[in-house]
Amino acid sequence: MRLFSLTNQAEAKKIMRDIGVDPYGTGIMAPKALSFAVLLKNVSNISANIIKQEMLSFGADAAVARGALTGKVKNTDVLIIGTLAQFNSLVSKLKFQPFGLNKTGLELDTAIGNYFKNNFILHLRNRSLHLGKKPRVMGIINLTPDSFSGDGLYFEGINYLDLALKKAKMMESEGADIIDLGGQSSRPGSKSVSLREELKRVIPAVRLLAKETKLPISIDTLKPEVAQAAFDSGAEILNDISGLRNNKMLKVAAKYKATVIIMHMLGNPRTMQKIISYRSLLDDIAVYLKNAVARAQASGISPDKIVIDPGIGFGKTVSHNLQLIKRLSDFKVLGKPILVGLSRKSFIASVLGDSPLNRLTGTMAACVMAAQAGANILRVHDVKEIAACLKMAEAIKNADK
Repeated sequence: MRLFSLTNQAEAKKIMRDIGVDPYGTGIMAPKALSFAVLLKNVSNISANIIKQEMLSFGADAAVARGALTGKVKNTDVLIIGTLAQFNSLVSKLKFQPFGLNKTGLELDTAIGNYFKNNFILHLRNRSLHLGKKPRVMGIINLTPDSFSGDGLYFEGINYLDLALKKAKMMESEGADIIDLGGQSSRPGSKSVSLREELKRVIPAVRLLAKETKLPISIDTLKPEVAQAAFDSGAEILNDISGLRNNKMLKVAAKYKATVIIMHMLGNPRTMQKIISYRSLLDDIAVYLKNAVARAQASGISPDKIVIDPGIGFGKTVSHNLQLIKRLSDFKVLGKPILVGLSRKSFIASVLGDSPLNRLTGTMAACVMAAQAGANILRVHDVKEIAACLKMAEAIKNADK
């Protein structure tokens, strides 16, 4: 006897093939093997009770507030619990229901499809990057003198371009898929550098690495002028920690048909860790990212050129960061590839103690957990170690395929 849980339809189908189940039967039964839950917020009592009755009719259920059953409250959150097959049946029924439930059914159908979507293709300027078969690694090169991680390359009197090229070549050989260049520190409390200074730091490096390496170059900046100059110099990806709040940045990204990484952050680097408050951590971040994606697409950025990032360490407590890694799969309903940057961050020191070794081992563990939870891209300092961890984790994950 084996007692186990199934995490995806492919796993269920493999077991059924091993048993010798008829292919037609496999197609019917595989969705019944996966159970999960969906939380709907602030639903009218009428709609909530219809959803509950429909789920009960399928042998599943939906949890609503007690007051929704007695009529003491007008609205309630609804936790729907069932198998994939039961959710598919609910979607079919809701499409024909009044009270706005037809729209709920369509949104639920889209969310379920997004949640189970594991493969993406990012169309860059002259190439495509496949995401999903394995997590990709983004190597960080800080062209600053004040990086929080102590690996900044930009100092007076030092040929930082040679150092940047050497580091990029090393990362390429160690398994990096993308190089992320930044000329301004975003550590908590950091101050902005001038436009002139940031251009001086990053543009020669972008130009050099785009020519001398095979990897796509990402530019980490908040300034539209820097992004434009970087794209003119060979960069293909924009990593904007402000979530494309700047309309000028939106226009630049759309003009250059750039791939964009949209990150969540409270305030700005100088203030983000001073006042940290959420009504609901996961919901607030998901709504922020959803709105930012919609704004980007309305500005002309192609849907298949958008990556989302929940912003580990950017306006979050230690507990928030740990929750975000654990519940990263919640953001899959947005239908976009997910990037996380958790390398060497202070929440690791809060758990393990602040030493360079602890930050590396903590980063390795956190990256593996994030990848298992749905991260498509890991932004890291230590490419060799993280690439090895991810390779081992993938081998274990795919052992029975």
